[in-house]
This record gives sequence, structure tokens and C-alpha cells, in this order.
Amino acid sequence: MTAAEQRIYQAMHAGFFLLLAASASRFVVRHGIGRESAVPLVLSGVLAVGYAAGIVAWDVLGRWRPAWLAAVTACWAALVLMAPSFGWCAIPLFFIALRLLGTRAAIALVTVLTATYVVAQLRLADRIDPSLVLAPVAVAGMTTVIFLELRRLMDGLAAAQHEAGVLAERERLAREIHDTLAQGLTSMGMLLQAADREWGSDPAAARGHVRRAAGTAAENLEEARRFVRALAPPGLAAGSLPAALRAVAEGAGADLRVDGAEYPTGARAEEALLRVAQGALANAREHAGAARVVLTLSYLDDAVTLDIADDGAGFDPAAPRPGAGRGYGLRAMRDRLAEAGGRLVVESAPGEGTVVAATIPRSGP
Repeated sequence: MTAAEQRIYQAMHAGFFLLLAASASRFVVRHGIGRESAVPLVLSGVLAVGYAAGIVAWDVLGRWRPAWLAAVTACWAALVLMAPSFGWCAIPLFFIALRLLGTRAAIALVTVLTATYVVAQLRLADRIDPSLVLAPVAVAGMTTVIFLELRRLMDGLAAAQHEAGVLAERERLAREIHDTLAQGLTSMGMLLQAADREWGSDPAAARGHVRRAAGTAAENLEEARRFVRALAPPGLAAGSLPAALRAVAEGAGADLRVDGAEYPTGARAEEALLRVAQGALANAREHAGAARVVLTLSYLDDAVTLDIADDGAGFDPAAPRPGAGRGYGLRAMRDRLAEAGGRLVVESAPGEGTVVAATIPRSGP
């Protein structure tokens, strides 16, 4: 049950007891307390206890909930036939029936409740009054339609939330694959190509390339296991953000600078910054043809920033080249940073290199 549904049913339960108390008060005012009024008042007490017991033991009742509803409804019907003033307590019973039973069964029970109230009023009336029939029918009809429409909207909302969750998980996996597996496979391909070229002329260097490719494959396998389980990246799980960035920079032949005293930034912020560094380094290596890349991690008073600057070919950030890989990579970086409350700025121009700047506000003291 959603929080909204919980509030609705809590309001209905409170309404039942208020209506029951109001009906009992009205009955006492009109008939006083005596031998004739004792049975309706005792029956109203039994109804209150039975209703409260069912609500408290709702989870325990399980498949016996329809039996509880039948007992409460029978008690209410007997009470209304003796004192029609208790008839308005039927409205919360409408909601419970519509919640607990199928649509057809619930509508049938609402019809029985309404007919019982109408018959009880007509028995005591000294003349035929159309309002004694029309008013209960109108209330029952409006209540039923409102509840059914509300349930339809809630079902639609639940389906939309489920679909949004599926799309969010799909987007998470796409980002993880792009930032880890795809880049790792690209690195392995480049290393194996280099090994193939040097195998005849420099076998030692070729074997070194193969070993690095094997290491990258092992890292990719660990990353795949990690993001399927939604765990922290291995580099962060084993150490600090500067240490993880240093390992990534060394693996890509880049330099890392750390400014300021390190302070905790939170797991989500650290993972976002690490993924931004991996994505920017992959772009610099695969698309920009950069000879030098420098990462600068700065711990400021109010934020932590990560700048990745390369001397590569550069590009126009306003019009990423189709198929170049930067479009999705930059969008994934922005999405990650946005989830951590940060932002991404890209400064580049054709032939002038690229600077990717990530900023995440400091969350702790």
C-alpha cells in the first residue's frame, strides 16, 4: 500500500468512528437512555469494537478479511434497522468493500447496504418522501465512482512508477557499461593490436601489452560483478578518491594533482567523480588523440572539483560529432553529477583541446 492509500484509509477509519459517535449522540438526544435505547447503544458498541479489532488485526486476518467484513456489515444492518440514524456509517464500509472485494462483489455489497438504509428509513417514515431514497442512492453512487476512479488512478501511478524504475535501472546499466565495460574492451583491443604489431620485432613489449590486456579484462570482470550488485567501484571500495583517481590516471598515462586537504564527500559523489574521470580519459584517448592529460582534484571550502584537461583535437561542445562517442559520454557524466547534486562544464574548441570540469557541493561540515 502506498503512503497516499494509507492516508486515505486512515481518514476513512477515523470517519467511521466519528460518524458512529455522532449517530449515537443523536440517538441519545432523541430517545434518551433507557430500556428501549439500551439494545441499539450496546449494538453500536459491539460494532465499534468489531470494526476496531479488524483494523488492528488486518494483517493477521489475511484471507478471513471478507468474513470480518460480513460480520461488521451484519452488525451494522441490524443496528440500522433499529435506529436509521446510524446509517451514515455505511460510507466507510463502502470504501472497505471496494478495497477488499472485486468490483462486482463490492458494488453488490454497496447496493445491499444502501437498500438496507433506505428500507430502515421508509419503515419509520409517516409519509413517502423521495429524498429518503434518492439521497442514499446518490451518496452511494458518488462514493463508488470516486473510489473506483481513485483506484484506477493509483494503479496507473503505480504502473508509471514501475516503468520509471525500469527505465532508471536501464539508464544506470547503460552508463555503467559505457563507463566501464565498453572502455575496458576498447583498451584491450588497442593493447592487443599493439601486441600484434610488435610481436615479431619486440616480443617482450608485445607480452607486456598482452599482460596489460589481461589485467584490464580482470578489472572489467570485477566491474561487471560490482555494477550488477550495485556496489561501489573496486577502486573506491579499497581506498580513497585520490587513490582511485591516481590509479585511473596512471593506467591512462595521465597526471594527477590534488589541491587542498581531503575530506569526506560521500560515496555517491566519489563514484560520480571517478566515473567522470574515466569517461573524460576515454574520450581524450579514443577521440581527441591527446598527448597529455592532467587531472586536478581540488578540495575547496564549499565544494570538491575535478578538472580533466587534455591537449587533443578539441570539439564544439554545442554540436558534438555524431558517432564520436562524446555525446552519450558527456550526457552520462552530467546525469551522474546531477544525481550527486553536482554539475558539469565542458570547455573546448576545435584544435584547442578540452577541459571537463566537475563540481559537487560539500555535503558535510
